[in-house]
Amino acid sequence: MSFATRFKLSFMMFLEFFIWGAWFVTLGTFVKNNLLASDSDVGLAFLSQSIGAIIAPFIIGMIADKYFAAQRILGLLHLVGAGLLYYASTLTSFDDFLPIVMAYMVCFMPTLALANSVSFRQLTDTERQFPGIRVFGTIGWIIAGLVIGWLSWEKTNSLQLTFVLAAAASGILAIFSLFLPDTPPTKKNEKTTIGEILGLEAFALLKNKSFLLFFLSSIAICVPLTFYYNFTNIYLNEIGMQSAAAVQSLGQVSETLFLLVMPFLFVRLGVKKMLGIGMLAWVLRYAFFAFGDAGQGYWMLVMGIVLHGICYDFFFVTGQIYTDKLAGPKIKSAAQGFISLATYGVGMLIGSLLSGKIVESYVTADGGHNWETIWLIPAGIAFAVLVIFLLMFKDTTARNVANAE
Repeated sequence: MSFATRFKLSFMMFLEFFIWGAWFVTLGTFVKNNLLASDSDVGLAFLSQSIGAIIAPFIIGMIADKYFAAQRILGLLHLVGAGLLYYASTLTSFDDFLPIVMAYMVCFMPTLALANSVSFRQLTDTERQFPGIRVFGTIGWIIAGLVIGWLSWEKTNSLQLTFVLAAAASGILAIFSLFLPDTPPTKKNEKTTIGEILGLEAFALLKNKSFLLFFLSSIAICVPLTFYYNFTNIYLNEIGMQSAAAVQSLGQVSETLFLLVMPFLFVRLGVKKMLGIGMLAWVLRYAFFAFGDAGQGYWMLVMGIVLHGICYDFFFVTGQIYTDKLAGPKIKSAAQGFISLATYGVGMLIGSLLSGKIVESYVTADGGHNWETIWLIPAGIAFAVLVIFLLMFKDTTARNVANAE
């Protein structure tokens, strides 16, 4: 792969995740402070991610795979997205904002798969080359958080500018997509069934009892995950943390570091222990948030954020590897889409609907929240999922996967 191609793919990943990180981390705070909406409304706003994740397979399966080059659809979606993001920055009513953010995420979520598709088609050694390209996405997310913290938009009630920033980056990526390597459709002259579009052939994996348990655990563990994504920024700002979005970017720094050491740990620990450690980290993260504060307990807040690297890499990345090895070559893509639908789609959809209602029920007399009780709820859910998983998951397949690595 040439340097020019590597640069283009890396810059594409940087912009892709810079756009997402520029507005998504502080979305809850924006909805609460700028739109004066309720905690339940925060949950509805974040529900847009799940809706986008559910619709994404249709866009990829029906359009990108059959009719148009991936980089062209990537550019078109980001161009439309730029307009929607800018328009969102002008809105002052949650009722007006919600359909716009829903429409935007329907455009954005498919671009994650499209960016991967453009990358994978250019690589000659995916396992070695892709991490070095994908890491620029994490760097983009980190820089977005640092910019927001440096400009103090959270403290000056100027979070509408995060949408302007993201819109500008989205417009740049839309134009830059014209210069990306050509990635023509792979099924242009093939008939595609509804079952293939939906990835229904991946349902066969559920016959494996261990995979079935992993699948159900993936849905269940993403319910408490929405508390982290939806309310962490609100929580940190409410208790007085300075530059909360910037501090939250430590989670992505941690994610990058653990991603680099994962291949060594995976071989030595195997799937069950990796997944178990990931879920245990989620329990600890929520416990740190429950008992941390902006004073002497500040270190607990930082630890809760830094644990994101273990939470994400050990569960999601390990799960993707496990699924890839178990699925086999014929249904690899369908199987990965199946897991994404379970996590970002079903799991986070349920979580977004529940988390807002739960947080809203613990509002205190002064307009704040009883955060200690709130964070113990996702900690309890994650702990229950962890116990059931460890007791029931059989590691025979996992050991074979580990040995294969």
